[in-house]
Amino acid sequence: MASETRPSASRRERPAKPALTREGIVKTAVELMRTEGLERTTMRRLAQELDTGAASLYVYVRNTAELHAAMLDELLGTVDLSPSRGRGDWRNGLAQILTSYTEVLFEHPSLARSALVARPSGPCYLALVEALLSLLSEGAVPADRAAWGVDLLLQFATTNAAEHGTREQASTAQEEEEVLAVALRDVSSEDYPHIAAIGADLLSGPGRDRFAWGFDVLINGVLHTPRPDKGQSRRVAEQARGH
Repeated sequence: MASETRPSASRRERPAKPALTREGIVKTAVELMRTEGLERTTMRRLAQELDTGAASLYVYVRNTAELHAAMLDELLGTVDLSPSRGRGDWRNGLAQILTSYTEVLFEHPSLARSALVARPSGPCYLALVEALLSLLSEGAVPADRAAWGVDLLLQFATTNAAEHGTREQASTAQEEEEVLAVALRDVSSEDYPHIAAIGADLLSGPGRDRFAWGFDVLINGVLHTPRPDKGQSRRVAEQARGH
């Protein structure tokens, strides 16, 4: 007796794929990054995960840079924008929010490196900027300085996360640190008198303390340093061009 052959399921009998949405694409990209890393989170790999063609994704995300920015914005939803602080303690509030932001990037150093050039513009990023501006306003920082100051503070936090997160993943990081410490310790006082005088202090202090101090330096600078007027900016630009 001939064996019976079961017909394969037709396309109509297969379960329908979920409709593509920008939100779904970004969430899938974040999960893919967590399991396979940012380098493998390409448009082609993402399309494979979503069982679609790469061309379909470009309807929702223009390119990889925009995808990375959207992924970062998704992760920024976990930043604590309601720090615990006393009334009027706006500096501590800034430090807590920026530390929370940095810790999110510490978990994904490759995305932190991407954030240096692919800046997010979604609701989570806007909420972060709004929270920082609110605290700067509470500290009576003039609005024009606050506008530039937010950029400086986020650049500092992002750069720290990219640098230290990457170094923690590097197998030779500790060895390089020790080599540098020896070089600073044994430096010639004749050739490098200033390094010889404070060499031991150049690498001193816990990273968290140095990080917090950096924020204080920037906040003080934003608070006390007026922005250049247009005439001054033009003169500086002309001097840079050699005029």
